[in-house]
Amino acid sequence: MRHHYLVLLTLLFTGAICYGQIGGEATYQFLNLVSGTKQAALGGRVLTAVGYDPTTAIYNPATINPKMDNQLQVNYVNYLGDVNYGTASYAYTWDRRVQTFHAGVTYLNYGKFDGYDEQGNSTGEFSGNEVAVSLGYAYNIPWSDFYVGVNAKLISSQLENFTSLGGAVDLGLLYYDEDKAIRGALVIRNLGTQFTAYNEVYENLPLEIAVGFSNTMRTLPLRLHVTLENLQQWDIAFSNSANAQRDLDGNVIEDDPGFFNNALRHTVLGVEIFPESDFQLRLGYSFRRAEELRIQDTRAFSGLSAGFSLKIRKLRFSYAHSRYSLASHTSFIGVNVNLQ
Repeated sequence: MRHHYLVLLTLLFTGAICYGQIGGEATYQFLNLVSGTKQAALGGRVLTAVGYDPTTAIYNPATINPKMDNQLQVNYVNYLGDVNYGTASYAYTWDRRVQTFHAGVTYLNYGKFDGYDEQGNSTGEFSGNEVAVSLGYAYNIPWSDFYVGVNAKLISSQLENFTSLGGAVDLGLLYYDEDKAIRGALVIRNLGTQFTAYNEVYENLPLEIAVGFSNTMRTLPLRLHVTLENLQQWDIAFSNSANAQRDLDGNVIEDDPGFFNNALRHTVLGVEIFPESDFQLRLGYSFRRAEELRIQDTRAFSGLSAGFSLKIRKLRFSYAHSRYSLASHTSFIGVNVNLQ
């Protein structure tokens, strides 16, 4: 029987960076990776982005809207440890009555690894990759500012000679008052199951519940985003032994995050500058990423992210940079094509 230490370490490492204390509790963790450049630049989580970018519907299907009609968006990330992943999405408006359909793909490739058995003998190279294909639809509740959406996903995962197939749905609710430029959203993601397990052991999918709010300033070219993520598990803070201190008597004071610190770890903030123009600037901050990856007495700017978007005729180029720690950061590149 082969041992696949490198794949397991990569999975654990990736999950720890992205999800911290809540990682490693479910399979198909790649479903909660950042889906696009806009989301990445605004802190990693945005539920209320109603606009041209069809990538936002991968995270919240209620944001599917006619502005996405015939828009194709492709995003690529050279992730941590040379893991590569990307997303592609497209939306099409059938008519005003039926509204808009959406299709999305999320793909992750772990690369090549050297395999060894229990005695350390080489068993050759192996690889790992995962993909999720989704179809989505949103519907405006008649005579209201509420929209409901759903994504249906087919999930495939291959780690060396182990494979798994699964399915899931995402449910979204969006409130959008266009006159007051106020948006609120609720999303429940990854409700599903494995159809076939890796090795006859069935695992849970990474359920996530999140709410979001955004508001566009009337006197300033700013749009503010606030997201509360991972509400399905309130206590996500943990004691970090590296942050323990000693008092004057030499007694160890253990790290204790407390209620307020735990609440902040659910919070993601984002700001869009010139949100309705052809050139946009974006800033974001994830408190959880900052807390889980910070180094005591060292300024690493963990949790910060920034990016921009530039439209040139029918093309829109976007870029985002996310800071994890002194040793790791990630760049996201996206291209949107107007196929009208």
